[in-house]
Amino acid sequence: MATAWDVASVGWSMVVLGWLVSPVITLILPKILSRLGFDAAQKLQGLVISIMPEMENTLRAVDQERMMLRGKKSNSDVAALDKMAAMLRHAREDAEDIFDDAHEKICVGDFLYGVVQSFLDGIARIIRSRWAWLMQWARRSSLCRFLEHASGEAVTIGVAASNEPGHVTINVAAPSGGESIPVTTSAAASHEPTAPSSDSLGRCLSCFSSSFNFVKYYCTSSFNWLRFYRDWSYEVVGVTTYQENATALDVVLTAISRWNLNKRIEKVQSTISEVTKSPLLGTASKSAPDDIANKNRSRIRTASKRKVFGREGLRDHIMVRLREIPEHDAASSSADPCYSVIGIYGVAGSGKTTFAGYIQDYIKEECKDEKLFDTIMCIHVTETFSVDDIFHEMLKYITGDSHSNISDRGALDKKLKEALCGKRFFLILDDLWVKNKNDQHLEELISPLNVGLKGSKILVTARTKEAAGALGADKFIEMPDLDEDQYLAMFMHYALSGTRVALQEFEQVGREIAKKLHRSPIAAVTVAGRLGANPNISFWKNVAKLDMLNYTMDALWWSYQQLDPDIRRCFEFCSIFPRKFKLEKDQLVRLWTAQGFVKTSCATEEMEDVAEGYIQELVSCSFLQEKGTGSGVDHFTIHDLLHDLLVKVAGNDCFRIENRWSKQGECQEDVPRDVRHLFVQKYDGELITRKILGLENLRTLIICVVEENRPVEEKVIESMCVRLLKLRVLAIAFNKKCRSTSNPSDKFLVPESITQLKHLRYLAFRKSDNCKVILPSALAKLLHIQLLDFGLGKISDFTCAADLINLRHIFCWDVSFPNIGTLSSLQRIPFFRLRNEQGYEIKQLRDLNKIRGMLVVNGFENVKSKEEALEANLAAKERLTELILCFLTSHTRGNGNAEVAAEVLEGLCPPVGLEALLIYDYNGSRYPDWMVGKLTGGPKNLKLLEIYGCSRLGPGPQLEAFPHLRMLNLEDCSWDALPGNLEHLTSLKALKIEHCMNIRSLPTLPQSLKLFILRCCDVELMKSCETEGDPNWHKIKHIPDKMVSGQPHSIYHIRRMFRVSAPVPTLSTSGDGDTTDERR
Repeated sequence: MATAWDVASVGWSMVVLGWLVSPVITLILPKILSRLGFDAAQKLQGLVISIMPEMENTLRAVDQERMMLRGKKSNSDVAALDKMAAMLRHAREDAEDIFDDAHEKICVGDFLYGVVQSFLDGIARIIRSRWAWLMQWARRSSLCRFLEHASGEAVTIGVAASNEPGHVTINVAAPSGGESIPVTTSAAASHEPTAPSSDSLGRCLSCFSSSFNFVKYYCTSSFNWLRFYRDWSYEVVGVTTYQENATALDVVLTAISRWNLNKRIEKVQSTISEVTKSPLLGTASKSAPDDIANKNRSRIRTASKRKVFGREGLRDHIMVRLREIPEHDAASSSADPCYSVIGIYGVAGSGKTTFAGYIQDYIKEECKDEKLFDTIMCIHVTETFSVDDIFHEMLKYITGDSHSNISDRGALDKKLKEALCGKRFFLILDDLWVKNKNDQHLEELISPLNVGLKGSKILVTARTKEAAGALGADKFIEMPDLDEDQYLAMFMHYALSGTRVALQEFEQVGREIAKKLHRSPIAAVTVAGRLGANPNISFWKNVAKLDMLNYTMDALWWSYQQLDPDIRRCFEFCSIFPRKFKLEKDQLVRLWTAQGFVKTSCATEEMEDVAEGYIQELVSCSFLQEKGTGSGVDHFTIHDLLHDLLVKVAGNDCFRIENRWSKQGECQEDVPRDVRHLFVQKYDGELITRKILGLENLRTLIICVVEENRPVEEKVIESMCVRLLKLRVLAIAFNKKCRSTSNPSDKFLVPESITQLKHLRYLAFRKSDNCKVILPSALAKLLHIQLLDFGLGKISDFTCAADLINLRHIFCWDVSFPNIGTLSSLQRIPFFRLRNEQGYEIKQLRDLNKIRGMLVVNGFENVKSKEEALEANLAAKERLTELILCFLTSHTRGNGNAEVAAEVLEGLCPPVGLEALLIYDYNGSRYPDWMVGKLTGGPKNLKLLEIYGCSRLGPGPQLEAFPHLRMLNLEDCSWDALPGNLEHLTSLKALKIEHCMNIRSLPTLPQSLKLFILRCCDVELMKSCETEGDPNWHKIKHIPDKMVSGQPHSIYHIRRMFRVSAPVPTLSTSGDGDTTDERR
């Protein structure tokens, strides 16, 4: 019967054999597979090198023909070309899916190869360790001691005496094949007395001992030689875990059948072939100017400064109306409201929105001394507008807070009345759509407005006279045309602003082009923007010959066609959103990236940076129009005519279900079966089940709103995951009070079936409450995932995060991932909680140098030294703009080691480009050198500094290191004096001091201050600041806006006023150590 040693010997032999022949198998297997006809690498290589470029060129030619034939109004041909363009776009997507599958197989192959290699290396380590153990056992055994004592000879082969008495060192080959590993063992037993022996027996035993050590030496040498052979074979063969040559690719792609791969690639080829044979190609393009396809035309330039031409007379007329104030002070009523309405109407593209913004800016800048209004609001109204959304936006203008937590209409109405009461307001409702003059929504919209002061005004812009008068306008103004010289001046401004050229020559050609545009402002800015991207006189002259510029929509089409193909593809995607939808810049960037629309030119270039360049290009030619929201976040809208153009270009690929006011399951339109990107305005389980789950080619599904009374059914999400298998983007925004029907607790479970979405890059279940998000461990199988967004949810106990090697963005309120430092592509992580556990150390941040935007780090009580803090390597995170450092929880506040805290903060020197720094509950014995100006590094460009709960006694730090500081916010600090050098901070605009009870006087303050807030501080200090003639009163006398002992002032509002940074959460630590948002 075989013993355990026999079984182990056989097993080790087979493992060693497999370990030896693995390079040979890796070399030979692809050859065998190739002989069998499997040549996946060559097929994929051909797809990349020849098929895809041919497809892009064909699609560009088809788009050019579509543009040219639009000018000739050949509807049947245009329809045929639209169909061909859709076929090519879908073939491109099929090719991208092939690459996805190939990449997945490569990753799986790498993983399996790594597992096998680790297993073999592990067996090798066992063999080595057992050999060392056997030698140690042999030397400890009585027989060995007897033999050595009898022979009287020292063991010289492979065994060396240690320098330490009583130890023996055996040299065993290291895993790397380089240095040896000393295995030291006690040899005390060798000094025990042994029985004497005869000389003959000693000679025999000595011979046996020498033979034994020779065998051991021979085996060890053989093992090292075999390992050398193995390493050498891999170097020669060239098969490693990370290689990208065709040989390795053939191996890892064995799971893709030859038949399936060939069929998919041939389908792509046949589509291209079918389109290129069409007689419609090559006819109109032959007569088109060569410059239309000029590859050098798309140089990105900065957007021309927005400027209004020829509207001074209309502006003055409107300003007269706005200055009118009723003489009587009678109370407002429905018959005699506190406001009057001015209506402006005009066709799409006539400049109404630009003029409304111009009036707003004129009042704020040119008439600010008149103080005509207490608050000015500019709301862009969508065709399917929501009264609640408009009220939230109005509150944001008035108070600085949209109060998005209020979802009840009655409570929202009450809050808005409180905010408007006693104020003279100016409300701009831009592009109002009215289907019925007696629309109930219009009555709801104006119902809370009648609490303002007399003289309040509403300016309505609309396409029709009826819509402009829907809110009771007593006079209507039609948007006038510009005269020829004004129009030319506007055209040349957007074409050549900031460009050095022979202006006279370009102006002559520009006049010819401008005449074709029939004084349409939208046509002028878009066509001029594209001409400005290529200031070549030959190009301009060829464009002047185009008849299609005589029609506004055709002119827009031509302008669009001049964009780079990748930018066009990104812009087309925007047609998924409804008209006037506010597009957030960062969201667009991430969506484009997830879809694979963004192409980088080199390995070091980040896709997000390239996408931001695309946005800059679209803004420069007015395809995207910047809209300020006051939140510090970049938003854009698309002009209605351009939106119509995109809908035409994208065809059925992009579709919107605008069901905000529809009943359950109601949808007026049929959803196209071949739709690729779908936006649903409101969650409706019945609608999704009937009309969406069958869309097998769907790549994007965005559900904008989940209402409180229509919770998401988990079975619907499950169905999405198992049926919409090509999804790359899945985004659902949950209402705060919305709970899953089958999981109404404070937990949100992401279904295991999410792993069926192999192509998924963008997963967003945006929760608006602090529920716990439970992620399945199988989520690690989503190799392509780039973004996880759970809103205010808290992710915890997800131990497989380190496997998500392509993860770039995490959005949630709290996140707890071990070993997050392995995610080297990570750019956004909202919160990192330090723990005294492996995988949660501060060194996890060391290599995350791509992080950008905001970072919150909590739990510095677990960091014990400056050296440990330096491992975070914060200074190397150059894209970081906002940093929040939370030192102590409420359990340990004031009890930490002050010297250690000081050392730790010293080691947390932020990057030079940081704009906002918030420090919580610091109790260190001193302030860091990078803060007080004793160090050359540090955030020299810091604009916002907020310090909360600093328990260090004495004066505040001398902030000499921050000469560009614009806002300083101090709360709950134990200082007895403010920093003495504040007067030297000549860029400081706002100073807020709250709950600092030990401060008795103010230092000299800079003349640059515009806002000073003093709340809940020493009573005598606050009283002195309000006492005329007091030294403290004199120190703040020059500040125009002062608040002493007033109501709490939103810190968000202050940041917005002085544009110091995008709003960041104000944090505090609750009793259980969790970070909460107090939104002070």
